[in-house]
Amino acid sequence: MITVSQSGNANFKTVQSAIDSVPDGNSQWIHVKISPGVYREKVTITSGKPCIYLEGGGSESTSIEWNDHGNAHFSATLLIKAPNIVARGIAFKNTYNTVETSKVIQAVAARAHQDKMAFYDCKFIGVQDTLFDSYGRHYYKSCYIQGGVDFIFGSAQTIFEDSTIFYSMGLGPQLYGVMIGSEREKDDSSGYVFKNCNFTGIRGKATLGRSLNAYGRVIIANSVLSDVVRPEGWDSLKNDVSKITFVEEGNTGPGANKSKRVPWMKHLSGSELDHFLDMSYIDNEGWIANIPSL
Repeated sequence: MITVSQSGNANFKTVQSAIDSVPDGNSQWIHVKISPGVYREKVTITSGKPCIYLEGGGSESTSIEWNDHGNAHFSATLLIKAPNIVARGIAFKNTYNTVETSKVIQAVAARAHQDKMAFYDCKFIGVQDTLFDSYGRHYYKSCYIQGGVDFIFGSAQTIFEDSTIFYSMGLGPQLYGVMIGSEREKDDSSGYVFKNCNFTGIRGKATLGRSLNAYGRVIIANSVLSDVVRPEGWDSLKNDVSKITFVEEGNTGPGANKSKRVPWMKHLSGSELDHFLDMSYIDNEGWIANIPSL
């Protein structure tokens, strides 16, 4: 185990220095235990450092924060480029747009850009492009994701379960809110699946999502949708709607009323829907079961 604490009673005082100590080519799970505190730093896990398990003291008490903006590939507070990474009980924040501002721009809290990542009881907080879920198969369990514009976006193959999706423009101007931005390409197996989640928020309304590329795919099932959801639900950005797969099935709450939804929304049931809701959609070889217990 590698320990991190700002008090100095640990192996390292910063999260990045702890990760840097992991040898390149590592193939055994390494537990990095992070004590409660606010760690003001950018953290990068490079491609040669897989099998790292980051454990915080809880997302209310352990936070990694940075203030950056611009290119989503480089501005992220947390950037993961290695496979087999797990995080539990940590908040990841980009503070750039969380204070009053006249202009909201891209400011990423976390970018997940490799295969086989899992996040448990974590928070991701920003305003525009909070969580860049860009590539690979991922699992978010009991997480909290907050933002205002495309604050979950990318082209990963991901299940979000028992999580809260919270719309907020911070203290900035009330712009056109969008929760999810799908960048899926043709014949790509990727897509965002939300099951047993809670879609809510404050100060204004937002669409559930939009297709940033021509083949957007988002499935929301068995979730609670508050009245923060705009009646039309979705936006095609003028892409060919026949190629877009936006689905809502079995949801409840005032925002789940589909009577005024866009007419091109898809319907899935039975085995077609089960294909996306089953964990095999992201894990057909058991990688999640092989995550070590702490």
